[in-house]
Amino acid sequence: MYPQRPFRGEFTPENLLLDANLQEFAGRVGIICALENSGKITPLEAYEQIKELWQKLETSRYNLFGKEGAD
Repeated sequence: MYPQRPFRGEFTPENLLLDANLQEFAGRVGIICALENSGKITPLEAYEQIKELWQKLETSRYNLFGKEGAD
């Protein structure tokens, strides 16, 4: 459903997974923004959904890299 771009950068399984998670995050944010712009959801609903997605992305990054990736 979300278009994938080729991975660029230093290859590690963690980097590849984080890249996939970032691409999914970006795709979902785009959909949420489109729904808000078309009046299907309120700005507050859009904010809350994006905030939840961001927290999931942060958790994923922490699980992949621990504190070393928390810069």
